[in-house]
Amino acid sequence: MTDPRTTVIVITHNRRRDLVHTLDRLAELPERPPVVIVDNHSTDGTAPAVRRHPLPARLIALDRNLGAVGRNLAARTVTTPYLAFCDDDSWWQPGSLAGAADLLDAHRNLGAVTARILAHPHPDGPAPTDAPQEPHEDPIVQELRQSPLPAPKWLPGPALGSFLAAATVLRTDAFRAAGGFSPRLVLGGEEELLAADLAVAGWWLTYADHLTVHHRASPHRDPALRRRQGIRNTLWFTWLRRPLPGAVRRTASLAATVPRDAVSLAAFAEAAAGLPWVVRERRRLPPEIERWMRLLEAPQRASTARSYRG
Repeated sequence: MTDPRTTVIVITHNRRRDLVHTLDRLAELPERPPVVIVDNHSTDGTAPAVRRHPLPARLIALDRNLGAVGRNLAARTVTTPYLAFCDDDSWWQPGSLAGAADLLDAHRNLGAVTARILAHPHPDGPAPTDAPQEPHEDPIVQELRQSPLPAPKWLPGPALGSFLAAATVLRTDAFRAAGGFSPRLVLGGEEELLAADLAVAGWWLTYADHLTVHHRASPHRDPALRRRQGIRNTLWFTWLRRPLPGAVRRTASLAATVPRDAVSLAAFAEAAAGLPWVVRERRRLPPEIERWMRLLEAPQRASTARSYRG
C-alpha cells in the first residue's frame, strides 16, 4: 500500500540518534509518504546522517534554531493535500497516516486529526523504578478522549480545542492560510494559538482513537527550558486571544499552580516583557470559540499532562 496524500514533516535539533531511529520507523510505513526533515542548526552530525539514510527524505538544513517555525518552512514545499508532523523521537503507526487522510477526505470541514499517543521507554532514559518500562498510553490521551466540547453529528470523534503537533495530520491549505506556527512562540505549547485560529476560520479538530503515534521521549532535552517556554507561551496565547475576564482567570490559575521556582519566575518575566507586541497583535476570539475555551478550563486544571513540572 502506498498513499500519496500526506507528507511527513520532522523537526530536529542535536538528537541525531533519536532522529535516525525515527527515520528507520518512517521507512517501514506502507504508505511510503514523502518526508521532509528540518534540521534546526544541529552540530552533532544530524544533516550528514540524514543524507546517508536510505529513506529518500528531503533535508532542509537551517543556519539557526527556529523551533516550530521550521515546520512552516517545510510546509511551503509540500505538494500533498495533507501534512503530518513528527518530532525526532516519534513516529506514525503503519496505516494511521492513511486512516487520517481517509477522515479528512470524508469530511470537508475537518481541519486536523489527532491520533492516540503510545509512549515508549527510551533506552537512555530513567531507571525502571522511575518510569514505566513497557509501552503505555500517554496521560494526555484521556483528556483528548473525554473532551467536553460540543461537536456536530458528522464529526468522526471528539471535538478538540487544540492538538499535539507530533500526533496530528492537518490540511495543508488550512495550515498555510492560518499562518502556521507563530515565530514568537518558538516551541512549547505552540499548537494552542494555531488551533484557535483554525477554529476561528471554521475548521474542526478531532481526536481519532483508532489511529496511533508512537513517542519515545528523548532524555536529551533541557526540561527547564521546555517548562519555561511552555508557561510563557500559555500566557501569551491567553493574552493574545482571550477576553479580559478569561485572560485574568487563566493567568491567576497558572500563577497559583506552577512550581514556585526560578524557572516559573523567568517564564512570567519573559511573558511580561512581550506585552508590547502582545497588545499590538491581540485579536479576541469570537464568543462561540471563547465558550469552548471556558469549557476546557476545568479539564486543563485537572490534567497531569499540563502541570508544568519537571
